[in-house]
Amino acid sequence: MICEGKVWRYGDNIDTDVIIPARYLNTADPQELARHCMEDIDTTFVVKVQVGDIIVGGKNFGCGSSREHAPIAIKASGITCVIAENFARIFYRNAINIGLPVIEAGEAARAIKHGDVLKVDLGGGLVENKTTGQNFSIQPLPGFIQAIAQAGGLINYVTEAEKK
Repeated sequence: MICEGKVWRYGDNIDTDVIIPARYLNTADPQELARHCMEDIDTTFVVKVQVGDIIVGGKNFGCGSSREHAPIAIKASGITCVIAENFARIFYRNAINIGLPVIEAGEAARAIKHGDVLKVDLGGGLVENKTTGQNFSIQPLPGFIQAIAQAGGLINYVTEAEKK
């Protein structure tokens, strides 16, 4: 699985209230959540994000409440994967459950800048910064997690498996 796009760079401790403010949690509609993704930290995100773009964060990305709305908002906004030094555990699991690939890669997360263009090979274990020419080895996502992402989330993955 390959992800390629422009980087939206954020720092440490980006919590779920920043990803999707609590005032918008009265809906579970992914497109409505996407319209408000990151708006309290970056007002340009919702108007400039493109399908295929990538979020890069620092330490403890997705901390705060356990709301599944946060990774849903990110995925519905068009983001294809999130790279960070590390993730809050509940956010990490929620992201996998909804089919949003998340990669812990400290060296890459520290070096990548806002606006860089990346090519991420999730199965091959490589992040290529097409802007700077730097390459970073990452732990390849296990096949079953790639399959969950390709199916669009855990529910779709299980549903497809039951049909076989």
